[in-house]
Amino acid sequence: MPTCNKANPIRFLLAFFLLPLWASATEFTATPYGNVSLPFELHQVDGAPIYYVIGLSGVPGSNNEGHTSNAGFVVTDEGVVVFDALGTPALGSMLLKRIREVTDQPVKRIVISHYHADHIYGLQAFEEHAGDPPVWAHRQALDYIGGSTASQGEDAQRRLDQRRQALFPWVDEDTYVVAPDHTFEDQAGFELGGVSFQIRHVGPAHAPGDSILLVKDHQVLFSGDSIYKGRVPFLDSPQTDTRNWLKELKQLTQMQPPPRFVIPGHGEPSTQTAEAIAMTRGYIEFLREQMGQAVADFTPFAEAYENTDWSQYRDLPAFDASNRGNAYRIYLEMEAESFE
Repeated sequence: MPTCNKANPIRFLLAFFLLPLWASATEFTATPYGNVSLPFELHQVDGAPIYYVIGLSGVPGSNNEGHTSNAGFVVTDEGVVVFDALGTPALGSMLLKRIREVTDQPVKRIVISHYHADHIYGLQAFEEHAGDPPVWAHRQALDYIGGSTASQGEDAQRRLDQRRQALFPWVDEDTYVVAPDHTFEDQAGFELGGVSFQIRHVGPAHAPGDSILLVKDHQVLFSGDSIYKGRVPFLDSPQTDTRNWLKELKQLTQMQPPPRFVIPGHGEPSTQTAEAIAMTRGYIEFLREQMGQAVADFTPFAEAYENTDWSQYRDLPAFDASNRGNAYRIYLEMEAESFE
């Protein structure tokens, strides 16, 4: 596996000179993977040794340095469990820095919600600077990186090539995808330092391997991208399954006891499970209703999209970048369902 040149002066120079002009007056934090100029505030769940960072809602790019997703960690008496690793090695390094500010306990396990770029590139920092802790993910992560089929492996490489352009210098020729060490099928439970954890597969939804992590002793749920809050979800993937996604969201609202705190994959956390789910579920249901009716009426997609009232979503982050692609993807999904 390729390794990073941990003392690459060219990278640091490029990171400095290529940062957006608006960042010129901000304070930079140096990492082994380039400078980070964005705030990287750590939040704590009330009454629990559980911490998280919140990404900036939007599409990964130079304006947000790839920091669009959420991640977090749980401190126990025997070590740290991390959930997701963020979208660049520099951001993963920042997350590790925040962990070290809270505890000197070693990172014992990293759970990945799904293998999309904005959640996994930070794994490189943990592999190279945190003792290479084991990474757990649903088995379909192996498809993404080429463990089962070459065609799926090409998807990971294409995304990495795209990110090297869109997120340079934070993603560059030294960035690589870290594979999971352990995979599971439906669910996996474990205990560390007297704290019980439950990982459950909820895909295919946003992605085939979508998984959630419940910190059972504190009833805190890390939902990954099965829940978005405050931005348009991303549905524009041939592997997205909105019918199953809605089914899983319904099951999440019926969890007993309900989680007292939900940390979504994108957006603000919530103390109400139903409230956290409402935006994602409502958006999916709206798309399925509008595009499903268009399919039933044999209305061409372009006409259906133009005639749909998008006012309730138009002002949300990522609308311009994602909404039309989402709608077309659901139009095709509804067409396929019409033949069942």
